[in-house]
Amino acid sequence: MKSDVIYSEDCRQTMERFEPNSIDVILTSPFYNTNKKAGRSRTLENTSVKKGQYDYVRYDVHVDNMTNEEYCDFTVDLFHRFNTVLKKNGCVLYNLSYGSENTEIMFQTVNAIISRTEFSIADVIVWKKKNALPNSCSSNKLTRIVEFVFVLCRRTEMKTFYSNKAITSYRKTGQAAYENIFNFIEAPNNDGTCPFNKATFSSELCEKLLKIYAPKDGIVYDPFIGSGTTAVACKRLKLHYIGSEISENQVKWAQDRIQKEQVGK
Repeated sequence: MKSDVIYSEDCRQTMERFEPNSIDVILTSPFYNTNKKAGRSRTLENTSVKKGQYDYVRYDVHVDNMTNEEYCDFTVDLFHRFNTVLKKNGCVLYNLSYGSENTEIMFQTVNAIISRTEFSIADVIVWKKKNALPNSCSSNKLTRIVEFVFVLCRRTEMKTFYSNKAITSYRKTGQAAYENIFNFIEAPNNDGTCPFNKATFSSELCEKLLKIYAPKDGIVYDPFIGSGTTAVACKRLKLHYIGSEISENQVKWAQDRIQKEQVGK
């Protein structure tokens, strides 16, 4: 399948066309399913946002408001598909958080992944952002300035999944000692505003993650590529990318960003 392309479609359609075991790393920040203001279930399949219909939506074509059960089922299906397209010893870098209106969903989602799919947690990386937004309006809940990146690999590859950690020395027994890379990354909240996506993430964060987990000339897939942040990071690191995005507006925005990145180089 052609790389360095963003496909304007549901990621499940894109993955149907992948060659099996063809992706080195999956890096993404999916919708978090933390918005409960619509008051009813709206799945990815039946959601269509009309201009002015909802004044709180984060995305131009999707209302982030599945039930928790729907969201877990949706995520489990994604990870079954990831298992098919991911290379042996590849990993999934999955950025999640929780919201004040739905504090349980992140934990339910991770539990669904590790209990119902082939994947398990290899590491949890704390992403400390520059700003804590939105400001807290709660009298008893703390203002969150961190999110989480779950490093997930196949359970059978827990000791062999790929990373770029360098060997620093060898013990007398011949056992290798590796550099310390701490599971705490500081990076900006995002790369600036996008009119079609109010929940973008940081190319600096993506770069730092890919420097750890992506092999040279590797192919990185982002099933929710949005405004193109993962692709921009890949271009800077000379990696290949493939993206999926259901919003035509965001695809165009991402393509413009990538073009500017290329011109800037």
